[in-house]
Amino acid sequence: MFENLEVFEKRYEELGRRLYEPSTAADPGLFRDRMKEFKSIEPIVLAYRKYKKTFDSEADALAVLGDGSDRELHAMAEEELNDARADREKIADELKVLLLPKDPNDARNVIVEIRGGAGGEEAALFSAVLYRMYGMYAQGKGWRTEILNANETELGGFKEISFLINGEGAYSRLKYESGVHRVQRVPETEQQGRIHTSTATVAVLPEVDDVEVELDPKDLKIDTFRSSGAGGQHINKTSSAIRVTHLPTGMVVECQDERSQYKNKDRALKILRSRLFERKQKEQDDRVAAERRAQVGTGDRSERIRTYNYPQGRVTDHRIGLTLYRLDDILNGSLDEIIDALVAADRAAKLKEAEQA
Repeated sequence: MFENLEVFEKRYEELGRRLYEPSTAADPGLFRDRMKEFKSIEPIVLAYRKYKKTFDSEADALAVLGDGSDRELHAMAEEELNDARADREKIADELKVLLLPKDPNDARNVIVEIRGGAGGEEAALFSAVLYRMYGMYAQGKGWRTEILNANETELGGFKEISFLINGEGAYSRLKYESGVHRVQRVPETEQQGRIHTSTATVAVLPEVDDVEVELDPKDLKIDTFRSSGAGGQHINKTSSAIRVTHLPTGMVVECQDERSQYKNKDRALKILRSRLFERKQKEQDDRVAAERRAQVGTGDRSERIRTYNYPQGRVTDHRIGLTLYRLDDILNGSLDEIIDALVAADRAAKLKEAEQA
């Protein structure tokens, strides 16, 4: 697995030199591309250099053990030898992970879509809870959020809400959130204290540029209508809301959050591009090797992935069998423990797959 690591090291050194060339400094696009490649291979190169040093440490220790030195030096050399071999094994495992194929979308921003599922108004209220949870998680990471479209209910829930999370590596962390989220709690509207089960569906889409997904105007049907919502300030008197229908796929996107028709159209097209991009990727994945996809679900919206149980203060991720009794913390945006476990399970599955290939 490590035979070609010298190629990475040579490329890393070459990029390090080229970043300081006048031609690179004069071209912002070239500088950005080279710096991006430099940063992408840097963790591999640094780990490889540590890996090589363990062989030097081992050789030094063996030299001391072979020259008949005193007992104290002999004991120190044995300890150094054991440490070098243990470090090499540990770094080798790190390199195996670093050399796994990268998801090309990991560095992208994301568009998150949350829709109330089974449970009526309670499902809409739970959608609002999930929106707040992801917003607080993004805030903790220093990421920016922007609502693209929201269909609010009278009680403050969301039948549907779409929002952009702008931050480096947002997709790499949030892609595991796609699926059906289930809540078990006593609704505010319940008079007899019975626990209800409701669901909301989360879709996490990588944000794509206009040039990555071209939209032919002939394929689009664009309608305008008056915004509808919970009443009061949410309702516009002008037809500023936009409905875009992609005729080849039948995909429909509505945006009514802005008072400007042009802003709503721009946002609707942004969501449409991301949905089409995700659809194309899923079709490619299914064609290539459906049976070899990672065991941790990252895109199936019909998959029940997590349960939030209020009476027990419990959150369970069903994909990896992880249960945490920290419901309040998690709903306040402390998602890293769950996401870290999902990332680890995903990597383990991919390593197993690579070893069997």
